[in-house]
Amino acid sequence: MTESAPRSSLGSRIRDLRRERGFRTQKDLADAIEGGNVSLATIENIESGRKTNIDVSQLLNIARALRVPPIYLLAPIRAPDAVIDIPNLSSAFDGMTAIEFDAWLGGVEAGAYRATTVEERDATAEIQALRTLESLRSEITRFEAMLELQSDEDDQRFARSTKDRLAEAKREADRIEALLGSAGWKLS
Repeated sequence: MTESAPRSSLGSRIRDLRRERGFRTQKDLADAIEGGNVSLATIENIESGRKTNIDVSQLLNIARALRVPPIYLLAPIRAPDAVIDIPNLSSAFDGMTAIEFDAWLGGVEAGAYRATTVEERDATAEIQALRTLESLRSEITRFEAMLELQSDEDDQRFARSTKDRLAEAKREADRIEALLGSAGWKLS
């Protein structure tokens, strides 16, 4: 009796997600990756476990085609307390759960993973500041649109409140931009 090669965890996740997302065959998935570096043979080899190491660009192309964040391929995220199962990682990852890995990978400040060095903490804080800045920029755009849509007959109290909130969002965005700029970030 011949044993087939064990399927890699990455290959199993890709296969399962491929099927869930309606790609009946590996060829269907390969065809959905336009202009990328993922061939049918690559997908066959990943899913069968013959290929366990893939390029970052291949990982991202597959995740994009499957319409999932890359963490769905990298870790058993649907079992958040499961230990990550990526081959060839350093011992620093030993025992790290899927949810801790996701927090670390995403730079989530209040995630399950806690930074162990000042540099890692600073990097995580900078990423969180960038996310906050992007959120503030969206809020500023929304407040500006609200002010433009208000007519002269609108409640002036509402207009003052919107103007105050817009001014506060702009002050906070300026503060975060200055902090990130002092840390070496180049923001537009």
